[in-house]
Amino acid sequence: MALQNDVSIQISESEMIEIQNAVKTLETKLLPLLITLSPQDRRSIVKMGDGRLPFVRKTLNYVESNPEFAPKYLDLAELKKDTELVNELLPVFHSVQKKSDGLDDTLMAAGSEAYVASLSYYNGIKQAVKDNIQSAKTIFADLKQLFDKNAPAVENKNAK
Repeated sequence: MALQNDVSIQISESEMIEIQNAVKTLETKLLPLLITLSPQDRRSIVKMGDGRLPFVRKTLNYVESNPEFAPKYLDLAELKKDTELVNELLPVFHSVQKKSDGLDDTLMAAGSEAYVASLSYYNGIKQAVKDNIQSAKTIFADLKQLFDKNAPAVENKNAK
């Protein structure tokens, strides 16, 4: 019986270069504009969420048309800038998040399939060692050390 294989994708070298260049564009254009919140900041910050964006947009309109009701400490220019930034970045975020979710799912499925196939081979090697097949012992010893949790990660010099 064949192993289940839902992922059977090959990416050409030229496609991979294009993908990496697109990611580099995001890194050079978007990353410098982004901030990093500490875990504490993420827990304590007031969160707007997509559902509150209409409220913020309408409030901005009212502040602009009826500034007499705005508290003195409210910075209209910053409110406008922050709202525009959310309007600009939210579609980018949703688009990137879909790609990130797809990458995560594809990596998980492909990794699972590769691992299950590798375990099948490993179990075959283990059985060959039990059957005292000499040539299997070296392969088994090499693969077995990768399961030893205390051993550092090793790279098979023969696998290239």
